[in-house]
Amino acid sequence: MSDYHDRGYSLSDGDPALQAGLTLSHGKGLYGDVFVSTIDEYGIGADGDGAQVETTFTLGWATEAVGLAFDVAVSASAYPDGSDVSFYEIPVQVGRAVGPRSLTAGVAWAPGGQGALGDEDNHYVWAGADLAPGGWPVSLRGTVGFEDGAWAPDGKTDWRLGVVIPFGPVMLGIDHVDSDVDAAAWIGSLFVSF
Repeated sequence: MSDYHDRGYSLSDGDPALQAGLTLSHGKGLYGDVFVSTIDEYGIGADGDGAQVETTFTLGWATEAVGLAFDVAVSASAYPDGSDVSFYEIPVQVGRAVGPRSLTAGVAWAPGGQGALGDEDNHYVWAGADLAPGGWPVSLRGTVGFEDGAWAPDGKTDWRLGVVIPFGPVMLGIDHVDSDVDAAAWIGSLFVSF
């Protein structure tokens, strides 16, 4: 990615980031996921060193009922060499596909008492939509999110609009991201799935 943005913040300080993910799934809806990304140095401790890699481990369950897709998980983000910045949260998402449109909404709750949060909880809610008509060479996507709690004491809003261009197993993405706490940015991404 040309810039790793998450929830309205650049985690790579405007620099490119390398990312990789691996997902293992079971027929009953259980899945495990590992996501790794380079980041700007984070959580610098007394030794002067901080984390330069973010690793997120997720264990979840996805199912469908009453025409909706549900996803409930526990996600833990670790920052090797970072000081008191690792955390876990519980994301819950619901979605529905209507023709070429996919709609999703979700919430992620990070309980307080963790070193990265102190005594306060953190909440992030979001809604998103994807549009992928069969005859189009691109698909459109957009999300909007709101966060409050330990990481956003005054609350913050972020949003993303973009297009995805598939070339077989390769996906080229172009997104415009913005928030009320960080500068807007255009982001290019190139992912290969196999």
